[in-house]
Amino acid sequence: MEEQEQLERVEQVFDEWASNGRADKMADGHHVAASDAFARLDVQAGQHYLDIGCGNGYTVRWAAQIDESVQACGLDLSEHMIRHARVLSADLPNTRFIHAPFPLELLKPRVFDAIFSMEVFYYLPDLTWSLLNVIRLLKPGGLFACVVDYYEENPDSHDWPDRLGVSMHRLSEEGWRLAMEAVGFDIVEQRRVCSELDSAEEQTWKHVAGSLLTLGRRPLDAA
Repeated sequence: MEEQEQLERVEQVFDEWASNGRADKMADGHHVAASDAFARLDVQAGQHYLDIGCGNGYTVRWAAQIDESVQACGLDLSEHMIRHARVLSADLPNTRFIHAPFPLELLKPRVFDAIFSMEVFYYLPDLTWSLLNVIRLLKPGGLFACVVDYYEENPDSHDWPDRLGVSMHRLSEEGWRLAMEAVGFDIVEQRRVCSELDSAEEQTWKHVAGSLLTLGRRPLDAA
């Protein structure tokens, strides 16, 4: 699938999900893994935060609510997702939402203290270039939390590209670590985040394989 075709197909899928209410369901479904990863970013007053593929903007609101001095930004390819995020965040003046694909050249380098992404990077046509752009945007010492559910050690996810009609990069845990190290990240931590099984629930991959979090830091001496 060509790059432009890939982007258009991903945008179509997420516009559909935003329109049919799945955006909010995804935010709920991702809460365990997203909150775990977000906590590790340790966003502080006065910092700049970016969510790449922000959906309905839930982590942007988390960051904005830490302190009014936090500048919290969300970026998403889906115009419908961005519209929804702006409505939900209307009472938080320190939030900003951008409808655009990533990488986005207009974002200035060395601005962000913390960058988060949930279930996005395996969709991006050029994974290496996208990771390089995350490094570009981070301040030296800044952190990037990359969370994916589609990865080699989660076999229940392997049919997702066929089901959605979208190309995806399927990497192993080691593959994600190596991909981030290759562009200059120091890996702080890599772990699987699993949901606790409630007595009323049926066991799924979320309780067994879980979401894969890779937390990387831009080195202090990065050029």
